[in-house]
Amino acid sequence: MTADDSYGRIDDEDYPAYTIGRAAEMLGTTQGFLRAIGEARLVTPLRSAGGHRRYSRYQLRIAARARELVDQGTPIEAACRIIILEDQLEEAQRINAEYRRAAERPNPPTEP
Repeated sequence: MTADDSYGRIDDEDYPAYTIGRAAEMLGTTQGFLRAIGEARLVTPLRSAGGHRRYSRYQLRIAARARELVDQGTPIEAACRIIILEDQLEEAQRINAEYRRAAERPNPPTEP
């Protein structure tokens, strides 16, 4: 990978740029917490060539939401399930909005 390739990924929120240690530090949590949400399949970090976990900014946002719920007293398994359901609801709402927009468009005339 060249320097030019790396610069192109600066804004890529799915690029796995953060080690587990750095991710935990940024979130103010422990590496064990990140492993636990990984075991609950909330996030699946990519692995480096050496097998080390690497997290993206997108995954860190999800982990931050999980930490917020856990800090409020929600068990980690429940927090992960809540976040998964929130994500599914958001996707369903997006799809419904697309259907509504499509239904509101005027229908093109049909050819006899």
